[in-house]
Amino acid sequence: MRIRRILAAVIATAALAGLGLTGAATATAQGAPSYVTPSECKQGGGTADLADNTCKGGTHNGERID
Repeated sequence: MRIRRILAAVIATAALAGLGLTGAATATAQGAPSYVTPSECKQGGGTADLADNTCKGGTHNGERID
């Protein structure tokens, strides 16, 4: 009986650890910054802010300027 409880705890821990790793990988992939050129920023309806090197507004809002 004790072995079953230990085995159940190990399986539950492994399952939760697997979910945590999957979530972390997804968050990292989604958080990767993308770069646009100043002309791409303007074509998307935004304004290239060269002081912050980001695109303000439009479809590329918040993306880094390359």
